[in-house]
Amino acid sequence: MPLLPCAAHHVGEQPWRGVLLERHEIPSMELPEHEHRELCLHLQVRGDDQMQWWSEGRHGVERTFPGSIMVVPPGTRDRTLWKGASERLIVSLKPGLLEEVASSADARMPEFKTGWSVNDAGLQRILAEMGREASEGWPLGRLYADLTAANLASALLRRHAFDPVNLGPARGGLPVPQLRRVMEFMTANMDRDLHLDEIAREAGLSSFHFAREFRSVTGQTPYQYLLDQRIDRAKWLLKDHAWAVQEVAGMTGFQSPVNFVRAFRRRVGVTPGAWRKQG
Repeated sequence: MPLLPCAAHHVGEQPWRGVLLERHEIPSMELPEHEHRELCLHLQVRGDDQMQWWSEGRHGVERTFPGSIMVVPPGTRDRTLWKGASERLIVSLKPGLLEEVASSADARMPEFKTGWSVNDAGLQRILAEMGREASEGWPLGRLYADLTAANLASALLRRHAFDPVNLGPARGGLPVPQLRRVMEFMTANMDRDLHLDEIAREAGLSSFHFAREFRSVTGQTPYQYLLDQRIDRAKWLLKDHAWAVQEVAGMTGFQSPVNFVRAFRRRVGVTPGAWRKQG
């Protein structure tokens, strides 16, 4: 079900757990009183708007602009009036994701502050990154999507809770921009027989250091991540194109059709040909 009654884009299967993201073109309109069942965020992407809100017996007027963020906790009942058109990324987070991140610091799930026009550059970057991944069809796959969603939950717990959750110092490992660069390199070159050395060079690290840091952040070895990406690409090629299985094997970096069929069956449970027939 869409997060707003107006038309939404990028609705459908999404790779992250516990997150629903939509892009909405919002006209000048009034949204009648409603209750938020989950924590909801709006990032204004385009438009210079004046918005009025009514909630819990209070009323306010906000001047919003690209980069403005709304943070609306679960249980909030509100009515809003947008006086101008805007484009917004709207994200809803299920409690399980926030609870999982909070429990990693042995903390209870906190209550969150309501914000009708929040200025938080870090939160803005994370939401914009999620929007970019969605608009490009999630090219870096489920792993990067889940890491981005976890970063979003962490930012909310640290900076937008009444009792901020101390998640401790940031873990070691690859910074997100460096991680993205490496994942983009692997995705763009998955049709080649990639070597760990050349992947590590993208991160500016030795092979050993890179492999250790990548696993510490993602929970996967670089090989496991690349294999998942290759299988996902193979599914797409098998489903929407008339490529032969042998051709799909070459296009996804497998050295032989036999290796491709074996890896696909191990990961998916059936052969590529059987999977194509099921679809």
